[in-house]
Order: sequence, then C-alpha cells, then structure tokens
Amino acid sequence: MTAPTIATQRQLGWTGIVRLGLVQACIGSIVVLTTSTLNRVMVVELALPALLPGLLVAIHYALQILRPRMGFGSDQSGRRTPWIVGGILMLSAGGVVSAIATAWMATAPTSGLLLAVLGFTLIGVGVSAAGTSLLVLLAKSVADHRRAPAATIVWIMMIAGFAVTAGVAGSLLDPYSPQRLVEVASGISAIAVVTTLLALFRLETDGAPVLAEDRTPFVQALRRVWDEPDARQFTVFIFVSMLAFSAQDLILEPFAGLVFGFTPGESTRLSGVQHSGVLAGMIVVALAGSRRARPTSETLRNWTVGGCIASALALLGLVAGGALGGEWPLKANVFALGAANGAFSIAAIASMMQLASRGETGREGVRMGLWGASQAIAFGIGGLGGAVASDLARRVISDTGLAYGSVFLLEGLLFLAAARLAAAISTRPATPAVALHDFRDAAPQADTRHPEKPNDQSRTWKRGERHAPA
Repeated sequence: MTAPTIATQRQLGWTGIVRLGLVQACIGSIVVLTTSTLNRVMVVELALPALLPGLLVAIHYALQILRPRMGFGSDQSGRRTPWIVGGILMLSAGGVVSAIATAWMATAPTSGLLLAVLGFTLIGVGVSAAGTSLLVLLAKSVADHRRAPAATIVWIMMIAGFAVTAGVAGSLLDPYSPQRLVEVASGISAIAVVTTLLALFRLETDGAPVLAEDRTPFVQALRRVWDEPDARQFTVFIFVSMLAFSAQDLILEPFAGLVFGFTPGESTRLSGVQHSGVLAGMIVVALAGSRRARPTSETLRNWTVGGCIASALALLGLVAGGALGGEWPLKANVFALGAANGAFSIAAIASMMQLASRGETGREGVRMGLWGASQAIAFGIGGLGGAVASDLARRVISDTGLAYGSVFLLEGLLFLAAARLAAAISTRPATPAVALHDFRDAAPQADTRHPEKPNDQSRTWKRGERHAPA
C-alpha cells in the first residue's frame, strides 16, 4: 500500500511571472500582426472590402469556442507546457500562412482568400490552446497575494507585445511589398516561438496525468463544470461585462469625430488616452493587491463590482457629452472610462485565477477554457453589435450626439448588470485541489501502536476538505 500523494506545481516568483508574461506577449504579437497589419494591407494596399478582414477575424474569435476542449486536454495530460508550445507553433504557422495568403490575394484573390481562411483557423485554434493553458499555469503557480500584480504584469506585457510588434512591423514594411510582408510575418513568428521555448524552459514541474480508469469524457466534464454555481455565474458575468467592454471599441473614435469634430489624428490620440487610463486602472489594482494588502476573494470581488459601476458612470458621462457636444471634457471622460475598465478587468482576471481551482479537482483547464470562450464570443458579438447599434440609432435619432449617447447608455446598463452578477459570486476561500485517484489504493491499515485507537486512514475523505486527517 502506498500513502496518498499530491503532485503540486511550485509557486513562481516574480521572475517566473515575467517569463509567463513574455509568452503572453508572444501570443499578442502574432495576433496583432494578423488583426491589425494584415487588415490594413487588405483594405488599403489591396483595396478589398473592409468586410473581408472583418469576417476573417470573426473566424479567429469563433474558433475560440474550442478553449474548454483545449483546457480539458491539458487537465488530462497533467502538464500545460506542451499545450502552450503546441499552441504557439500553430499560432505562428497561422500568422505566416495568413501573410502568404494576403500577399497572394494581389494576383489570385480567390485562392488567397481560401488560404487566409486556413491561416485564421490556425490562429484561432493556436490562441485557444496556448492562451488557455498559459492562464491555467499562471493560476496554479502564483500565490494568492500575488495574483492581482501577476495579472497586471502579464497583461501589460501583452499590451507591450502589441505596441512593439505594431511599431516594428510598421517600420519594416515601408516601402510595402508582398515579399516584405511575408518576411516580416515569418520573422515575428520565429521570434515568438524561440522566446516561448526559452521562457518556458524548466518552468513547470512534472504533473501527474489522469489515469485511464479515472478519465471522464469531455462533454460530461464540461457539463459538470457548468453545473458548478460559481463557474456558471462567472461565465455569465464575463460574457456580459466583455460585451459591454468591447461594444465601445468601434464607435468611440467615430463619436469623437462626428460630435466633437476631432480629426483622425486627434481621435487616434484619444484612443491612446483611453489605453493610458486602462494601464492606470491596472496599476492601481496591482498596488492594492500587493503582498502587504493580501487581497481576499471578497476584496477582488469588490474591485470588480466597483470597476463595473465606475465604467457605467463613465459611459453615462459620454451620454452627457453626446448631448452637450464640445462643452464636455471628453478626454478626461475617456481616461476615466479606461481606468474603470482596467480596474475591473484585472480584478476579474485575478478572481478567475482563484476560482479556477474551486470545484471538482482536475477541472481547472475546463473552467478557464469556458471563461476564455465566453470572453472571445462576447468580444466578437460586442464589436459588431456596437457598430450595428450605432448605425441603427443614427437612422432613428436625427441628433448624432443623442444617437451615440443611446448606445453608450445601453453599454452602461450592461455594465450595471455585470456588476450585479459579480456581486452574486461566492467569496468563500478556494480549497486546495485533491486528486481523487491518488487515494484509490489507500486502504485502511491497522494501527499497531495504539490498537484501541480508530484507524485515521479509515476516515472518509470528502472532496474539498482543507486538510488531511490527523
């Protein structure tokens, strides 16, 4: 008979967190290349309809419904690193294929489009595999008091990956040529793969795979996770909050131009003001989540609820700006909106890291995948829905400012609904995960030292107990 053992992932220090942040930056660098640079080349250099890259990006979002299945696979294997590396390889291949397809569209539009569908399919699957497993590894290997700062570090590095890639790719693509586009995409993808391999080298401890007799079919595992009240409530919260968050993306700059008379350069700088606010909000929550503060689940929930309410109030300010026009302090309002968005999003991510281990053991990947799929679907629907809603409002309401204001009001109501959903999430502490198959052979043994004493190992172990029998 063997004593029960539990395989655990060692906790990471700040260096390990930064290494995971580098991997997140690599994911972001390839995604921004395909969703931004290739989008511009299709519309400007190739004079193709903007709907075309929009549909290709929609493929990338739609395929992220595979995230729960990817998380389930990493749960079964017991290790996240192979899934992250495999996802990065597929994502990098998708980036190169998409660039080749874009270059090919100049001479063979139909063939290039078909190849682009393949490329964006690889991107969607790669992001699902790498992104989901990376978040699970982060959740399982970072101490509670470091989760808010860790989430901030990782997301800031992802944003840095966006910015650096956009800047470098932009400078290398001038003067533009199809061959140069493929070379730049190939170089960025190769750098992402090498950086990921170096960052993950010996970072994860060996995990214990689920034994054949303990395996659960994916559909059953997903159903059981969905039946967990916390997981289901958090899934709905993510969908509603991300729907509100993404719906503003495509209408804020047109709003500034049509209502406040901003030039294209001024509206672009306004977007920079918003991103600065997002960064500020993230940093505030990270500082609040420092080691000295040791934030609890309740603290993170309060930040999440407060950030959603603040986002709703900032959107209400944009409603007032639509009515008042140039008299309204638009830049300050947009900065406040960004700060509120940044605060709630980082608090929600830190809460996600805590909630991933709450519930049935060995389902962290399925939970994280479910939440990631909810976010991706909300982003896809929200971006398109916000644009459609603004067009419909402008057709019905003659005053442009009031038309946009009605859409911002709807987004604010969504944030209030998200705040109510977040407030209902349980804040009980997550219990350490216990692998049930580790105890399958732990039969009761006689206590020869104290025959009169009941056998300790004969006690029934219940899922979720915080400590072993004494």
